[in-house]
Amino acid sequence: MNKLVVFDDKRIRRTWHDEDWHYVIEDIIYAITESKNPKDYLNKIRKRDYALSQGYGQIVHTLQIETPGGKQRMNCANAKGVFRIIQSIPSKRAEPFKQWMSQLAQERIDEIENPELAQDRIKEYYELKGYPKDWVDKRLRGIAIRQDLTNEWKERGIKEKRDFAILTNEIHKATFDITIQDHKEIKNIPQQSKFNLRDHMSDLELIFTMLSERATTEITQTQNAKGFNQLKNASKKGGNIAKNARLELEKETGKKVLSKENYIDIKNKKTSLANSSEALNQTSTTKNQKRKL
Repeated sequence: MNKLVVFDDKRIRRTWHDEDWHYVIEDIIYAITESKNPKDYLNKIRKRDYALSQGYGQIVHTLQIETPGGKQRMNCANAKGVFRIIQSIPSKRAEPFKQWMSQLAQERIDEIENPELAQDRIKEYYELKGYPKDWVDKRLRGIAIRQDLTNEWKERGIKEKRDFAILTNEIHKATFDITIQDHKEIKNIPQQSKFNLRDHMSDLELIFTMLSERATTEITQTQNAKGFNQLKNASKKGGNIAKNARLELEKETGKKVLSKENYIDIKNKKTSLANSSEALNQTSTTKNQKRKL
């Protein structure tokens, strides 16, 4: 489940707790007020609103939240608690935010009843950002393939987020001969940023990432790999399959798959990365010509 939602370009972290989404209160304060010090702003609200301060302990929970520096305990509240806090915020953005939160709650119900709706909303998000349609289609397919793989890992003994990250990096290293962090550096993605590398991949980088993870899933299932060590071995094998395909393509086209391009400045780069897919078409044309000869 997505642990990040966006309101008016403001990112709000959340976590699943007691069968409900809980949102980071500081993120909500910033989204509504754009205060440079959300924690201080919240303290002032509590001083003004005695009833909120008295019941604060019942609506707020300190939960583990992912941050660039690792997991940290942060104050969070579910939708009902968030609505109570918003009542004390004197901002014209408070009402639009409440409407947005209500929509989130309804969307969650709809997605449980019809999982395809979640994918439709992700697709809409990328398209509104300005990503090319062909790229969006590949990104969505990659998300589905990734989900299948992580589900396999969970069923076969992987529980810790650190282990998921290690296995993912093993696949990536085998596929591209480079770590995820080094790949980010090539694309000039800030180290401490929340940017997902895959949101800045070219068409071909996405395609070989999909191949590597799908191959890993197939190998894992076929060999009935269980436990971290066996899954790590399967991950390397899956990555190597994608690596061999990548090297063959690079040999045929004379072009490297790894790209320095990114989508950080998305408004000015709506189609630049999509152009890299031309390499696939060139390869196909070349092979067809050879067959004719």
